[in-house]
Amino acid sequence: MGIMPMRKLLYSMSWPAILSMTINALYNIVDSIFVARIGEDALSAVSLVSPLQFLIIAVSVGSGIGVNSLIARKLGAKDQLSADQAASTGILIGVLNFGLFVAIGLFVPKLFLASYAEEGTYIYNAGFRYLEIICLGSLFLNVQIQIEKILQSTGNMVAPMACSMTGALVNLVLDPIMIFGLFGFPKLGVTGAAVATIIGQFFGMMVGVLFLVKGNHLVNINMKNFKVDWKIIKEIYEVGFPSIIMQSIAAVMIIFYNKILVEYSTTAVAVLGIYFRIQSFIFMPVFGLNQGSMPIIAYNFGAKNKERVMAGYKESLKIALFVMVIGFILFQTIPDKLLGIFDASAQMLKIGVPALRLISICFIPAAFGIMNGTFFQATGHGVYSLISAVIRQLLGILPLAYILAKIGGVTLSWLAFPLAEISGLSYSLIMFYRLYKKEISVL
Repeated sequence: MGIMPMRKLLYSMSWPAILSMTINALYNIVDSIFVARIGEDALSAVSLVSPLQFLIIAVSVGSGIGVNSLIARKLGAKDQLSADQAASTGILIGVLNFGLFVAIGLFVPKLFLASYAEEGTYIYNAGFRYLEIICLGSLFLNVQIQIEKILQSTGNMVAPMACSMTGALVNLVLDPIMIFGLFGFPKLGVTGAAVATIIGQFFGMMVGVLFLVKGNHLVNINMKNFKVDWKIIKEIYEVGFPSIIMQSIAAVMIIFYNKILVEYSTTAVAVLGIYFRIQSFIFMPVFGLNQGSMPIIAYNFGAKNKERVMAGYKESLKIALFVMVIGFILFQTIPDKLLGIFDASAQMLKIGVPALRLISICFIPAAFGIMNGTFFQATGHGVYSLISAVIRQLLGILPLAYILAKIGGVTLSWLAFPLAEISGLSYSLIMFYRLYKKEISVL
């Protein structure tokens, strides 16, 4: 990470994560296509509970980002002992995160769904079963993500790709079997989608465990003689906690945006759910690029190599912009075709076509926002990313969506996305300039 030509290094570090996350995005789309075949209410039910599913991912990924950033910085600074301790701590964090979501799975689903649908309705019952299974089976996902982040921090991007792809492919195969009752399996409907997800996550975790046990890595994990080092935990969550909050904000935003939309129709809720699944096919490759570039920037920041820090950022930004421009063009030109994949009704097309066109205006400024956030996290300034995310996804979107919906209905409310993204970008550019002047320029 300190000597290879930057473009070659970035491609070699990023392509496995880009491939695995693109496959995961494809899985999310196909998963929703299968659920949509059950009916629009089934899709609405999964869309309503998806924010809490995103919350599980946010806590695990945010913790993993803290582990990733710390390991890479310690390796860059030649502090092997601290890097090893951070890696072992990451595994413990994955198990503790699971405990949190068991509690949520036991006590939250009914209370959560009661604010959207009446008890006993199909949407309520299907959403409850789906969410309960996802929460109670989240051990595998939490541990898998920590393993992936540990391996990524050392420059190993192929093993995390194998973990993600295994889970996604198992999930993809099992979805139609368990949802529709193929090959003698019982027909489980939405519940089958949740069960398939958990089984896929189990296989993804086991692949990760196999890589940790059999592979040779730049860090050593020793859980047998492990002792908690609170200084290491503090350093992990200096980056990890802002990352958790930052990624959880998206889940919170969807929860309250759904509250705005459900006043108009459950179809609008389904449209928002479809949007997030389709846009993941655009955003996930950029997040894969994020995973490849973060350890490069963090390593060279730890090694005090200003030229390579900035080269990693600039090269990543170019690729992110290219991907986002492609996504913008697709959403502007064929929104009806994208919605048609999900058996969209006439009413869903009426709401969804303008939604995809208006929301996708945010794609290009989002490229800058994501890569600036990556830069902040890699250099140990996760709070900057947090504040930017709050502006983009909470303080910006929700008030704007509420006001615009009152003025012009659901269609006008979609403009909240690009307006909020531009506001967040303005903040991140100011903080990027400040960080560069204060810390990067003097390396």
